[in-house]
Amino acid sequence: MKYTVITGASSGIGYETALAFAARGKNLILVARRLDKLEELKSTIQGMDTKVNVIVHISDLSVTAEAYALYNNLKEYEIETWINNAGLGESSFIADQNLDKVETMLRVNIESLTVLSTLYVRDYANVEGTQLINVSSALGYAIAVGSVAYSASKFYVSAFTEGLAKELELKAAKLKAKVLAPAITETEFVQKSIDAEGFDYKANMPKYHTAKEMAGFMIDLYDHNEAVVGIVDQNYDFQLTGAIYPVISELS
Repeated sequence: MKYTVITGASSGIGYETALAFAARGKNLILVARRLDKLEELKSTIQGMDTKVNVIVHISDLSVTAEAYALYNNLKEYEIETWINNAGLGESSFIADQNLDKVETMLRVNIESLTVLSTLYVRDYANVEGTQLINVSSALGYAIAVGSVAYSASKFYVSAFTEGLAKELELKAAKLKAKVLAPAITETEFVQKSIDAEGFDYKANMPKYHTAKEMAGFMIDLYDHNEAVVGIVDQNYDFQLTGAIYPVISELS
């Protein structure tokens, strides 16, 4: 029995991605901090299709040691797709940043993602049909003043994953590494980034996607054999493309 792992599955893009993969009959391992939300999602999925096996796993990926523990706890399962969706934001000028919040963001967006990606690649690089999808951001390809630390963390995700994709290609590996780069999406993300409850997207955002739309883009990226990056452009159109960053294949 094969599984798809989705971190940050309790809400937003992760939640809708779980529903999208379940609709394809994919067995799921859902990871987040909130057990009640995961159990709610599991119940919803099993109401859709009782044949889909759903496992929920509690993990706080702001604690890097928990990333190792998560992976080790899942080693008994055969994982065909690993989606690192969990991520945090921080919206303020650098001089005004809450450094505790920034440190937590960096541990989730960079450290735990790197640990989980690396461990998965070590075990599955030569397994046919496997994919690693890391969720970056359109701001992983453009600097946003007022969210520079967040942008920088997503630049890392994009560069790390694109570089990994190239390394896998050079080794003729069977595993595919891909980047999903959303723009503003209607989730809990913005209100957590700015510490505001009940953020109104319709009133404050001229353009945005719903989490369900973004999950559809995730599926498009998953299905495309040649794409490395799925990115929302400045017109809020979704584009599938090869690597965006220049890559140096050999050390000089």
